[in-house]
Amino acid sequence: MSAGQATVQRYPDFDVMADVKAIRKACKGLGTDEDTIIEILTNRSAGQRQEIKQKYFDKYDDELEDVLKSELAGSLEKVILALLATKPVFDATELRKAMKGAGTDEDIIVEILCTRTNQEIEELKEAYNEVFERDILSDIKGETSGEVENLLLSLLEAQRDESLEIDEAQAEQDAQQLLEAGEALWGTDESVFTSIMTKKNFRQLKATFKFYEQISGSDMKTAIKNETSGTLKLAYLTLVECAKNRELYFAKRLHKAMKGVGTDEDTLIRIIVSRAEVELETIKERYEEKYDVTLKDALSGECSGDFKKVLLSVVH
Repeated sequence: MSAGQATVQRYPDFDVMADVKAIRKACKGLGTDEDTIIEILTNRSAGQRQEIKQKYFDKYDDELEDVLKSELAGSLEKVILALLATKPVFDATELRKAMKGAGTDEDIIVEILCTRTNQEIEELKEAYNEVFERDILSDIKGETSGEVENLLLSLLEAQRDESLEIDEAQAEQDAQQLLEAGEALWGTDESVFTSIMTKKNFRQLKATFKFYEQISGSDMKTAIKNETSGTLKLAYLTLVECAKNRELYFAKRLHKAMKGVGTDEDTLIRIIVSRAEVELETIKERYEEKYDVTLKDALSGECSGDFKKVLLSVVH
């Protein structure tokens, strides 16, 4: 996966005790000083936020999350609690939310599992087990079926080759296999697609898609759209997009969350918070290249109040 630039870094003049006291003061007395809370938590790295949480508990015998839950509301509360969770716990919570209740939000499951590294997947599986005392593999089996289930379980195995090597001969062979399993076949042998798409490194996949175009005359995305449907189609297309340009994939997701009537706040929060220390700076660049407007301006037009303030502060 390409190395993108983060927007949130470690705060150089970090003084955990000063932060803890400032947050305590912001929550005491009449009214809450949201600005101070936003200012501190959006300008500290995930590791520093964990230190703040721990120190807050040590000093006041209160869980910082509980205190902030009682002080904040709505979308601001959602962002702040997301910032206070560790990344694996945040991913695990989003996945659990997507599977709970009536119907499954497969969009979210696909977005998370198709874009995380092997290590991130191993960590979120552990977090899922710890926080919910459930096994994510069993939950996925219970919520999905058929080839979608196979694909998601294969992603959860976290067995993708993460080297940067490209084997041209293998890429050509895989392209041929994909062609024979898809367009050249009456019906589609999805297991071939799943195996190649979930195990090969992204640069290798990119090379494979190139060969695919050469030998079939149509691009991979078109083939997937013609051969599959529903969640499976969505997942394969997501993997193709991530192989080509993961930051652009996230930029498109953010755009979609703001398009049309109403704003999909949960998606904005999930992507902006989870990518802040990975490649959000690069996502911003891709966003502007694609839509001719900065992410900052897009968010400013879509969001308001403290929600706008906190997101813009993470986006910097």
